[in-house]
Parts: sequence; structure tokens; C-alpha cells
Amino acid sequence: MARVLASKMGFTSLRRTQARTFRVRIVTADADLEFGCEVKCKGRDLFDLVCRTLGLRETWFFGLQYTIKDTMAWLKMDKRVLDQDVPKEEPLVLNFLAKFYPENAEEELVQDITQHLFFLQVKKKILEEEVYCPPEASVLLASYAVQAKYGDYHPNVHKPGFLAQEELLPKRVINLYQMTAEMWEERITVCYAEHRGRTRDEAEIEYLKIAQDLEMYGVNYFFIRVRTALPLHTCNDGYNSLMVFCVSLCPQFAIKPLDKKADVFKFNSSKLRVNKLILQLCIGNHDLFMRRRKVDSLEVQQMKAQAREEKARKQMERQRLDREKRLREEAERARDELERRLIQLQDEALMANEALLRSEETADLLAEKAQIAEEEAKLLAQKAAEAEQEIQRIKVTAIRSEEEKRLIEQKKLEAEMLALKMAEESERRAKEAEQLKQDLQEARESERRAKHKLLEITSKSAYPVPALPPECLSFDFKDTDMKRLSMEIEKEKVEYMEKSKHLQEQLNELKTEIESLKLKERETHLDILHNENTERGTSNPPALGFVLRPVFFMCSHF
Repeated sequence: MARVLASKMGFTSLRRTQARTFRVRIVTADADLEFGCEVKCKGRDLFDLVCRTLGLRETWFFGLQYTIKDTMAWLKMDKRVLDQDVPKEEPLVLNFLAKFYPENAEEELVQDITQHLFFLQVKKKILEEEVYCPPEASVLLASYAVQAKYGDYHPNVHKPGFLAQEELLPKRVINLYQMTAEMWEERITVCYAEHRGRTRDEAEIEYLKIAQDLEMYGVNYFFIRVRTALPLHTCNDGYNSLMVFCVSLCPQFAIKPLDKKADVFKFNSSKLRVNKLILQLCIGNHDLFMRRRKVDSLEVQQMKAQAREEKARKQMERQRLDREKRLREEAERARDELERRLIQLQDEALMANEALLRSEETADLLAEKAQIAEEEAKLLAQKAAEAEQEIQRIKVTAIRSEEEKRLIEQKKLEAEMLALKMAEESERRAKEAEQLKQDLQEARESERRAKHKLLEITSKSAYPVPALPPECLSFDFKDTDMKRLSMEIEKEKVEYMEKSKHLQEQLNELKTEIESLKLKERETHLDILHNENTERGTSNPPALGFVLRPVFFMCSHF
């Protein structure tokens, strides 16, 4: 048996000697990374490699986590990776996660990548219900998550149902109310529409500003056993009031307050590994607490200065883009107005052309009628002249008999009457011809006016669309007054309290809207504790176990 074991150990050592590298897969909140590392690689080397790949400089918040024997553990920086109790499978899978949490995300998180990683991790913990979140806060957080992903709300683009495939609310919240998915989407969209103008980074930091006030934000829970009866949970504000000791040779942990009158709190854990993890987190939280109280290092000062410059540059860029967008919209409106006016002028020209054609047809018809009337008048005048000649011939002719004279007189009378009638008819026809001439003259005058109007409309429609002045399309941005921008940024900080008041009012309004639809029988233990804390005016986390938080130490017994 000993020889078999020795042979196996020799084979394992031979394989390790032959293999000079090993593969590591790093799972981040945003993507998976894979590296080939040397066997002698330490935890710090691997961690720095990941941070450089991500472009992350605020490294003190993060760590590499893994699970061994159902227990969470963090990779130690000063030891070789393979010498630690990490899983022996290849590739070695490690999770790149936030290990410590900031007290004020807006003030402490400088880089955009740091804010983004925190946003993704906190969002996941809320959706997976590792962090308790009230229903009204869940709706507001969901609206900021939608703003970060989709940008500004546009009714024509973001139509009902566009959030159907999104996971935005904890299942506990959905099951607690008699509301359909469409009703939840409607309430989220109402809040989402109010965030117009916020960039992705701004939406994510607003999300973190709300999440950092949740009762279980940044809390780690551990199952422990205590011997003495204690309250369900204890809380001391600040690290200066606590001193932590760990007995590393047995699974016992002691917390000794600086206040000599206070009792030492001792508890036991089932595994020594848990005690070491608690001690590691205590030390890290204390180091981060002390780091906040010290003057920023030169690196952090440079990062903050670069962040301010980048923020100012982005603000200037956004103002420039907004101005260009506004000018472009004005130019498009002017172009649309010119196109509409051009179409209107074309319609007027078409109508004038049709009126001109009708006028020409009317003038031709009147001219034809006038010509006919003139010819009829000439014919009647000729007949009247012939009748007059017949009268003169009758007068000269000698009629001897009275009967002939009477007949002649009668014919003469008839001829005179006919001549009179023909003369009247000739005069009437002459007047009618004269009237037709006047109508023809008016028609030609109308035709002339129509042609003149058509020429005038045609000259207007041919007028070129005025080109936009160069200053509307390009802008010469000089260096702005950084002092003014800094003052504006400070002003925004001063306005933070007013925004917080608006945020609280918004949360209360959301809570009032959905309270009537709550199913009391589906409330979880966390919901009941949250309501009791809210009524007492406290925000202590539920009594689930020993907790670690950037500001608090908490514990309970089971």
C-alpha cells in the first residue's frame, strides 16, 4: 500500500514538473477571461494581470473568490496560487468580485469601470435576493437599470412589451402583489421616462446610491454558534469602537470592544476556515476604513483629477452634441418648412396654369362668337341696304292704277316695316358684336394676368434653399473655465440633498400605488422585518447571522 501511494505521489510530482503552466478562467460580472499562468505564479501576480486586462486601478475593493468544500474563500495575494486550497481542476475557475464595499459609491468610486462592475454585482445580488430590497425601491432601481441599458425613453421605440424578456425585479416582489407583467412594466416605464438625459454611467451611479442604503448591502453572513443568550443582533457604528481577535488554533472567534465595560463576544464556527475568512474580511474592512480617513495617495489624487477632467470633458462634449442636435433639428425643421412651401407653390402654380388654360379656352370661344355675330351683323346690314334700294325702286316706278298704288303703298309700308325691323335687328347684332369684343378684351386681359402670376410663382419656386451658415455646422470650442465647471460640480453636490428628498418622495409614491395590490399571506420573513424596522425608524439588517459591512459588525445566534 505504501509503495502504491509512493508511486502515485511520484507520478503526480512528475506531472507537476513537466507542466510549467496552468490555465485559469476568471469570471467577472461582465465577461469571462482566460489566462495561462506559470506554476510559480502568486495570487498577487494573477490579480494584477486581471486588473491590467480590465483597465482597473481601484484594485483595493476587489478580490479573486473560489469555493472549496461548500465554503467561500478568497485567493491570498502573498502565496502561490497552486499552493493554496484551490480546486485542482483545469482550468482553475476564479470569480473576480467586489470584496469590500464603499460607504459612499459616488464619492469613493472614481473609475467608470469600477462603478460598472459594482453596478453589475449589486444588481445580480438584488435580483437573486441575496440583498433584501423593498418593492418600491425595486421598481425605481429597475428603471435606472433600463436607462443604463437602453438610453433615453422614446415612445415610438420603446413600445409596450419591450421589457418582456428583461429580468428587472426579484421574484419575491413579483409574487407579493396581484400585478401582471404588463402592470409592472408600465410602472417601471413611468419612472424610466423621468431619467431622460442621463448617461449610462450616471444611471449606474444613481442605482448604486439607492442600493447602498439597503439593509443588507455589502453584508456577508456566516453561520455561528454562541453559548450565552444574546439579542438577535448587535450593531456598533464605526471601527474605532471595536477590536477584533481571532484564535487561529481552534474554531473560536472573539470580538472585544474598546469599551472596557462591554463584554467580550465569543462564538464558535463549525470550520476553522470560516474563522480565517472572517478575520481576513475584518482586517480588509478595517484597512479600507483607515484608508478613507487618510489623505488620498498621489495615485488616487491623479485618478480623481483625471476623473474630474474626464467628467468635464464629457459634459462639454454632451453640451456640444446637444447644441449640434438642436441646430440640426432646427435645420431639419427649416428644410421641412421650405419643402412644404415649395410644394404649396407648386400646387398654386398648377392651379394658375389650369386657370390660364381655361381662360384661353374661354377667350377662343368668345372670339369665335364675336366673329359669327359680326358676320351676321354684316349680312343684316346688306339685307337692310337691299331693302332700302327696293323702296327707292318702288317709289320711282309709276303705278297707274289705284289698286297698284294701294298695293304699292302696302308693299311700301311692308318694306318700310321690314327695313325698320332689319335696321333694329342690325343695330342689336352690332351691339352684341361690340359686347363680344369687350368680353374678348377682358378674357385676353385675364389671360395676361394669369401668365404674369404664373411667371411670378415660377420665379419663387425656383428660389434656392438657403444654405446653413458654417457656424451652424461647426463650432470652435475653446478651453472652458475649469473653475466654473468645478463650481457647478460642487453645486450639484449641494443639490444632492434636494434630489434625495425627491427620491424619497418618489419611493413613497411608488409604495402607495402598489400597496393596495399586496398579498399579505405571501410576505417573507425579510418583508416583515423590513416593515418593522421601517415603523421603528431603523434600518438594521435581519438577524441571519454574523455580518460584515464597511461600517458595521453584526452577529446573532442560532
